[in-house]
Amino acid sequence: MQVTTFPSRTADLFTQGLELQPGSALLRFGAARSRPAERISWCGDGAVAWLDEPRGHLWSVGEPAAAAGLTLRAAHQLPGRIRGFTGPRGVDALLGRHLAVADPVAWAFRWTLDEPPRHPAEERVSELGEAHHGRLLAFLGAHSPSHSTGPGSSNVSLWAGIQGAGGRLVACGALSALPDSGAPLMASVATDAALRGQGLGAALTSWLTRYAVRRYGLCTLWQLADNTPADRLYTRLGYRNEDPCVAARIGTP
Repeated sequence: MQVTTFPSRTADLFTQGLELQPGSALLRFGAARSRPAERISWCGDGAVAWLDEPRGHLWSVGEPAAAAGLTLRAAHQLPGRIRGFTGPRGVDALLGRHLAVADPVAWAFRWTLDEPPRHPAEERVSELGEAHHGRLLAFLGAHSPSHSTGPGSSNVSLWAGIQGAGGRLVACGALSALPDSGAPLMASVATDAALRGQGLGAALTSWLTRYAVRRYGLCTLWQLADNTPADRLYTRLGYRNEDPCVAARIGTP
């Protein structure tokens, strides 16, 4: 895990052209090219990494051994400030030889630049404003307790939902943003547990994807690697699946 370039607040993440290579969409869409002055980033031979400082989370792309080397260097140079990481699949095992890596989870970072085929139930989807936040919070708590984004989150640009009889919420989802670039990220898509399998989640996901592509030119999302139904749905909607990642916490040895 040899690193050839020392870290710098102004390290240019795009000099190696990694963003053009398969498996590096997280860099292409997730890191701002404008090189924000406050961004702390690292460049190595075959990998780059950048820090989401408020969360203490390090993002990396590239060759797994090189990405692991950058993550290890960051953890040593900023002790206590790197509390977790997301990187190419295999980084967790390499880092585990040197750091206390806890709770690794395999993900796929997926993306599309194209509008999906129209779902017949998309006409039931509508935007949800601030007046719906209480209902959204209750719905997510009941049907998706581990949701990543909640109503009122500052990085959410849009909530959308499907309502049933009497205005009862039966599905919802949000467009959030990747932390460095601000690119649209679909998040917290949930369906009433009693109504799953009826296409409500597919309609909502299709609607949100179409909205993001029309407004921003792309849409991204995170998918758990072993979620087969989600994999089928996102593939049908045109999301690319070329970016296997792993996320984990860095614990105390």
